[in-house]
Amino acid sequence: MTSTTQAHKSGAGTAHPEHLGHVIFIAAAAAMGGFLFGYDSSVINGAVEAIRDRYDVGSAALAQVIAIALIGCAIGAATAGRIADRIGRIRCMQIAAVLFTVSAVGSALPFALWDLALWRVVGGFAIGMASVIGPAYIAEVAPPAYRGRLGSFQQAAIVVGIAISQLVNWGLLNAAGGDQRGKLMGLEAWQVMLGVMVVPAVLYGLLSFAIPESPRFLISVGKHQRAREILNEVEGDSANLDARVHEIETAMKREEKSSFRDLLGGGFFFKPIVWVGIGLSVFQQFVGINVAFYYSSTLWQSVGVDPTDSFFYSFTTSIINILGTVIAMIFVDRVGRKPLAVIGSVGMVVGLALEAWAFSFDLVDGKLPSAQGWTALIAAHVFVLFFALSWGVVVWVMLGEMFPNKIRAAALGVAAAAQWIANWAITASFPSLADWNLSLTYVIYTVFAALSIPFVLKFVKETKGKTLEEMG
Repeated sequence: MTSTTQAHKSGAGTAHPEHLGHVIFIAAAAAMGGFLFGYDSSVINGAVEAIRDRYDVGSAALAQVIAIALIGCAIGAATAGRIADRIGRIRCMQIAAVLFTVSAVGSALPFALWDLALWRVVGGFAIGMASVIGPAYIAEVAPPAYRGRLGSFQQAAIVVGIAISQLVNWGLLNAAGGDQRGKLMGLEAWQVMLGVMVVPAVLYGLLSFAIPESPRFLISVGKHQRAREILNEVEGDSANLDARVHEIETAMKREEKSSFRDLLGGGFFFKPIVWVGIGLSVFQQFVGINVAFYYSSTLWQSVGVDPTDSFFYSFTTSIINILGTVIAMIFVDRVGRKPLAVIGSVGMVVGLALEAWAFSFDLVDGKLPSAQGWTALIAAHVFVLFFALSWGVVVWVMLGEMFPNKIRAAALGVAAAAQWIANWAITASFPSLADWNLSLTYVIYTVFAALSIPFVLKFVKETKGKTLEEMG
């Protein structure tokens, strides 16, 4: 019997209309973790210059405080799956919500630079957990007919979280008279920016009490009756619950637990397909995308843009990021993964090269000349748009599809770890590189964007329209 026939027979293919609103609520609540992922990742953008000033630190030390959260992200992502399998998906979300809350309070009230760095690591651990648990939970709870669309909630929530953090930062900076260290509610403005995350963090925790545990986890711990009740909640009365429980049990028994050893082989330690996954992850970060979200306010201020305007441009960049993500979600299944990646790379090369050209000019009265200033600003938005409509979404889609079943989980873990490490390398190096030569820094990012084109054309196979079983 084919899986399609099985799904039809068990009623899994469709959710009863009266249950769809409930399913959307469940997916949206779980995606709050994605919102916090985006928010916590980029809220630091509004505090960089104030931290530099308050603690009187150089670019290298400042970069470590910004980038150290990514160490927490890597650890959180590596351990979340194991935690979720042991205590459940909902408990895992609740732990992440507590860590987000603690991190927000600690970051807003630091005693010194070292404990600010510590709270950044705690927040990073929560981001890592949220990055794993959100998509996994939504995939396990969503009816198959809606899984793709509901799964996209996570990525949409991340980019909305980035945009809202920039909007909040801009609003708070205005309230503080344009001074990141201006007083607000008895604290400096940058402290309030970091502390505001308490609100969505607490909301995430509260929502976790309003949504059900994953049926897959419940079946894995022998709670079949509760799993049936939840399947009935999300898939409707038309579903054959006994058949659905049997289907999930059978799928779990069939799954192969991949190990690191399965990835070895080939001439260079890993199998070639694993290197392709690592390559996609590294190129995604080495074009410098996170500079746009962690340092854009600092970047614009360094070329003479007023602080309030620099915060506003960070917000408009985030809106462009949302627009590009929506375009990618529309076209990734129509155009295909490879063409979208190549189109995105070409657009990024143009945007980054124009930024490199604009930043090569000397400042006049502390500002870029008018033509170069506008070129840099427009080019930065072009770069983010082309990244978002291609590599921002395509890499995650391909990493979920491209590996053979036997090694998928382990290979995805290695590729994701490579992404966090590459993200850390770019985030930690940018302030020092920018102090050295801002224009040449953007030349480096342009070169990586250009190299990604032959990499995709030569090594990456199209996965559009193929089943996961066809991958190996």
